[in-house]
Amino acid sequence: MITFEAVKNNPDIATYIKRADESLIALGFTEHSFAHVNKTADTARYILETLGYSARDVELAQIAGYLHDIGNLVNRVDHAQSGAVMAFRILYNMGADPEDIATITTAIGNHDEETAVAVNPIAAALILGDKTDVRRSRVRNADPTSFDIHDRVNYSVKKSLVKINEEKTLIKLKLTIDTRYCSIMDYFEIFLNRMILCRKAAERLGLHFRLIINEQQLL
Repeated sequence: MITFEAVKNNPDIATYIKRADESLIALGFTEHSFAHVNKTADTARYILETLGYSARDVELAQIAGYLHDIGNLVNRVDHAQSGAVMAFRILYNMGADPEDIATITTAIGNHDEETAVAVNPIAAALILGDKTDVRRSRVRNADPTSFDIHDRVNYSVKKSLVKINEEKTLIKLKLTIDTRYCSIMDYFEIFLNRMILCRKAAERLGLHFRLIINEQQLL
């Protein structure tokens, strides 16, 4: 049975993540390397654990979160689909169970906002883990005067927290942003589609999604 630790310790997978991120560096994208995939996996784990899903479902969500961006090795365009195909091959070669392979590849193939659908709880947790990873440390550009809007939005985030309430009815993305770098309108211009996708993913898990920026509820 495939484990999250086995995936994390696989040197081939590490190479694919590293080289995929190198392509995104060349394209001027924010960080999509080990910090991002670990954060995605950790948030997906938190969500499903909190909602009482099985330990196996939690682990499958972690694996999907860790592998979800390897398709950028092929091309940024359609990276969810190419990543799913890569993950299928990798997991098959690692001896993973077909049921687990099916669940993980389905989640990966449905995580990007252009084509994403929260078709199962693993996909929903992956979407929420991926799309809520907004933080200053994802910005690679060291010169604030040359920031594009994506840089400004991420750099403005001083604190980010994903939290499910005690009643397990709401999932909140709480951001503290420095409005010197990014206005709330800038955030919406870049991330509105992502936040709508988060709302749909939350609904798949029986939750309402709330976006709170500087203590103001915006969604």
